[in-house]
Amino acid sequence: MDIALLLKAALMGIVEGLTEFLPISSTGHLILAGTLLGFDDDKGKVFDIAIQTGAIFAVILVYWQKIRSTLLALPSERQAQRFSLNVVIAFAPAVILGLLFGKAIQAHLFTPVVVASAFIIGGFVILWAERRQRNNPAVARIHDVESMTALDALKVGLAQCLAMIPGTSRSGATIIGGMLLGLSRKAATDFSFYLAIPTLIGAGAYSLYKERALLSWADLPLFGVGLVLSFISAWLCVRWLLRFISTHSFTGFAWYRIAFGVVVLATAWSGAVTWAA
Repeated sequence: MDIALLLKAALMGIVEGLTEFLPISSTGHLILAGTLLGFDDDKGKVFDIAIQTGAIFAVILVYWQKIRSTLLALPSERQAQRFSLNVVIAFAPAVILGLLFGKAIQAHLFTPVVVASAFIIGGFVILWAERRQRNNPAVARIHDVESMTALDALKVGLAQCLAMIPGTSRSGATIIGGMLLGLSRKAATDFSFYLAIPTLIGAGAYSLYKERALLSWADLPLFGVGLVLSFISAWLCVRWLLRFISTHSFTGFAWYRIAFGVVVLATAWSGAVTWAA
């Protein structure tokens, strides 16, 4: 295997792990990083989705006690059953809309201008959500995931569908969407992580199956490097983020998104960088 290609896979894995669970769009960063690294062919696009599985293993590890206790209590405890059902309800809209419109979205929305615009618009939405909770703390009526209703879960699931627009951020859509729908910052972040488990595992498995003709056993080291680096960087990032949100807002991420989007638009329009679709 080409060492340069393995290094690119390692860098892409680190980018995935560091951005997947922050409200800054891992897909947008992977598209742009893949362009700069020349790692943006069809196989590279499958790679981008597949290595999300490594990041998900990091979430499972961080939340293992909660996941384990829920699974053990599922046959007998109402609270565990309601929580699990809420995750399924929130997961369903992305599955349905993804199957219906996934091809059209990939054909028409995966462009630098769309990604950059989504970065900027999402940044302003985060600023609005944070200002809303700061000025009126009472809007956060749900402070833990166990208190969510099925309707709350459905609303967060519909918010997650906005992440089909590249550059929006799955984590951003679910966390900020949850905050706008009445969840506290902590509850919205926790539920976003739980919802990521079926969403990203499903997306990765579906992508690998659909594009299996592009892959061979020779690609195993490439995908292995990406998965391992994605896992390690995501594990570090998730642990840091959970500490961060206990004393900070998401405002800094909003300004980062806006600045990043402006840079992409400026370089695309000036011709300084030829961003691939």
